[in-house]
Amino acid sequence: MKVIVCGAGQVGFNIAKHLASQQNDVTVIDRSATLTRRIGELLDVKAVQGHASDPGMLERAGAADADLLVAVTMSDEVNMIACQVAHTLFSVTTRVARIRNQAYLEGTWADLFARDSLPIDVIISPEIEVAEALYRRLLVPGAFNMLPFAEGKIRVLGLPLGENCPVVNTPLRQLSELFPNLRTVVLAVLRGERIFVPRSDDSLQVGDSIYIAVDSKTTDRAMAVFGHEETTAQRIVIVGGGNVGLFLARKLEERSRAVHVKVIERKAERAEFIAEHLQSSIVINGDALDRDILTEANVAQADAVVAVADDDEVNILSTLLAKREGCPRAMALMINPVYGSLVGSLGVDVALDPREVTVSSIVRHIRKGRIRDLYSIRDGQAEIIEAEVLEGSEAAGQSIRDLKLKGDVRIGLLLRDEAVVVPTPEERLHPGDHVVVLALQDAVRRIEQLFSARADVF
Repeated sequence: MKVIVCGAGQVGFNIAKHLASQQNDVTVIDRSATLTRRIGELLDVKAVQGHASDPGMLERAGAADADLLVAVTMSDEVNMIACQVAHTLFSVTTRVARIRNQAYLEGTWADLFARDSLPIDVIISPEIEVAEALYRRLLVPGAFNMLPFAEGKIRVLGLPLGENCPVVNTPLRQLSELFPNLRTVVLAVLRGERIFVPRSDDSLQVGDSIYIAVDSKTTDRAMAVFGHEETTAQRIVIVGGGNVGLFLARKLEERSRAVHVKVIERKAERAEFIAEHLQSSIVINGDALDRDILTEANVAQADAVVAVADDDEVNILSTLLAKREGCPRAMALMINPVYGSLVGSLGVDVALDPREVTVSSIVRHIRKGRIRDLYSIRDGQAEIIEAEVLEGSEAAGQSIRDLKLKGDVRIGLLLRDEAVVVPTPEERLHPGDHVVVLALQDAVRRIEQLFSARADVF
């Protein structure tokens, strides 16, 4: 597939990296000579310096035979015009744009992005995506990630394993014997810097992190089996009143009146603005690194602090100060991957990389076959996919054993006729089944082929 990525910033870099690693032909356009040189040196992509919405520049980048254009520059307007030019002049099949200004997305202007107006197939709003991702993590305390599939009936949870995990040093094949109604499949293990799909005779170790697929109805029981019985946060302090903080506070207000939210925002004008746009949340104008402000927010009695300021250092330090004051759970937005690798030693319970969220949002829209949902994890080292079994696809009618999947793929749970199924190797896949599967990077194309109708493969 031929792809043009407009924007070589952090998001554009990661999208290009992800797509190029899976043998796509990628060209990146950016106005910055420094960024285009860097991305050209570090990735197997073609880098072009220029304005992303310039028709001549798009032509030079190969728009005439491109399959996909992804516009993620810092300017919403450039992203929109790039999609318009790609459609009108070059008939690019699929156009994706990042839109940050929420005014463009209000329902009043719903016709703006229609095919006869600004023809954008997929709109990505990173701030909303990040707020949703943080909200999901708050729903399942103890999990560093929570990904919903099959209309919420199946969840994939990322869990750290501590000394209190009752199943460490136990071969995975024994889990179903010890807990016959667990309805859980261990998809992947993170051990140090390595991610791998475990075999049935592998054992989990203290210090591992795991991804499990679980029937949503049995989430609490599964969490307990792996050593997590934390209670859902009711008192939450949000550091940073930008779009992410505002969207997250709104989500929490909508969830329950029993949830008490406080937002700390440094800029007085912004604090006043978000106070006007929230219903019950308390907004505090001040510096989250000021101990008096943390005392005013009563972080010592909070169940969780979520730091989403636009500065990694502020997010890290404010969460650590909150934990020092007695807050049991800390979540922080981290853009710099160096900090992300130090999460455990820093004491931050959950670190969210907004680039990973945005990359997942875009990639799920460009996969072949009947891919219903998709999340990229571990900087693109693996993808967790919800695929629908199509009549005439290679997977239809075959047992899981007959698919002859290698050790870099694990099928988790199935949704069949509204029922969650824990598949055995002899389980046959039926047309209409929704399958949740984890695939390491090199196996993703194989999954696309399995779940594509025959005509879609070519």
